[in-house]
Amino acid sequence: MASIGGDSNDKNDINVDLNLVPFIDLMSVCIIFLLITAVWTQVSMIQLGTSIYGKQNDTGQVDPPPRPDLLLTLRMDASGYSLRVGNQIVGFPLKEGLFDHESLVVYLKQVKEKYPEKSDSILSVADNLTYEDMIRGMDTLLKAGFPEVSVATAEVN
Repeated sequence: MASIGGDSNDKNDINVDLNLVPFIDLMSVCIIFLLITAVWTQVSMIQLGTSIYGKQNDTGQVDPPPRPDLLLTLRMDASGYSLRVGNQIVGFPLKEGLFDHESLVVYLKQVKEKYPEKSDSILSVADNLTYEDMIRGMDTLLKAGFPEVSVATAEVN
């Protein structure tokens, strides 16, 4: 044993053995846990538009959208989808209690063919729907070719 003092026969020996084994065990478990979780964690993200009226460029000016008069809004509520393209409103009621994604994608692709430069859209979801329903609505818009999805908290008029 290690001791502090001049003579080893002294009765006032102080034991200074420091047990590092529990500390090393704790650190090794923490490091292994962090390495394992870091390897298996992947971050994925969908770019959501924060402004529906144009994005800021490097000079600080806001570029106008290509068609300011054409607003594409998808409203989701308990009765189904309601799609507004400009002034035209098309309803897609629930089919057997589920949202009719297929019919909506077909119609959105027709809109995309008519307005190929249009890439932004607004998704408005009723409060009584689940988060999963909102994600399915976003996926439907992405699948139809409208990658810039803005989420509205209230109904867009």
